[in-house]
Amino acid sequence: MKTQKEVDFERIKKAITYLDMNYKSQPMLDLVAEHVYLSNYHFQRMFSDWAGVSPKKFLRYINIAHAKNILKQDDISLLDTTHALGLSSTSRLHDLFISIEGMSPGEYRNGGESLLINYSFANSPFGEVIIASTTKGICHVAFVDDECLSLEQLKAHYPNAQYRQCTDKIQQNALFIFSQDWSKLDKVKLHLKGTNFQIKVWEALLKIPTGKLSTYANVAKRIDNPKASRAVGSAISHNPVAFLIPCHRVIKSTGVLGQYHWGSDRKMAMIGWEGVRSNDPT
Repeated sequence: MKTQKEVDFERIKKAITYLDMNYKSQPMLDLVAEHVYLSNYHFQRMFSDWAGVSPKKFLRYINIAHAKNILKQDDISLLDTTHALGLSSTSRLHDLFISIEGMSPGEYRNGGESLLINYSFANSPFGEVIIASTTKGICHVAFVDDECLSLEQLKAHYPNAQYRQCTDKIQQNALFIFSQDWSKLDKVKLHLKGTNFQIKVWEALLKIPTGKLSTYANVAKRIDNPKASRAVGSAISHNPVAFLIPCHRVIKSTGVLGQYHWGSDRKMAMIGWEGVRSNDPT
């Protein structure tokens, strides 16, 4: 049984997709509300509660023109962006709080035989997630359509590990990113299983500031391998930690948002949600 928040987000996703597909015709609010089976009043209220802005203004953060505009700023470093925002705004760049520790070769080979993995299910602004952790950090985050299937997929990554359904402090701290309660956010550590190349790519993704976008080609340049755009795309598609490693911030060089492992409509929602909260003036 889905919670009310999950039902609401499903409607928001549907509305965002409708707005994106019909952006050129500038659909009236009543048409969008009708599409998600709500009155104008209830739709406007639900959307504004979730996004903090009106549906039309929200779409500004996910249309192609906006994407192309912020892509022009891709070469701005995270440090420069931090300085430009000022000390009081650095908390929006959650990248500053995250570090990666790759699993040892032994852990990689034995399927996590020595690992005890805690996992739990939690709500996020983008639907239910499964989140898992070891004593060293977060090892898995994924959006959930079916809890049993999501747990099976987690166990497939670490078939020899021991599992315990438990919400620990490592998970709780990471989940603060969704609520943006930055005053309680300690450094988030990630304990990941991946090749050296994949981990390099994931580290590069963490350097894309909140509210900004990059391309596969520019990520390849960041890791000093400019001809590896296709391999970068493959590494991004294998990102084991949804949202915390922001693969949703990578789009095509044309400005088109492109596909996303957990759904292109969810990707649009993430980009718009972050854009609104970063107070991007573009």
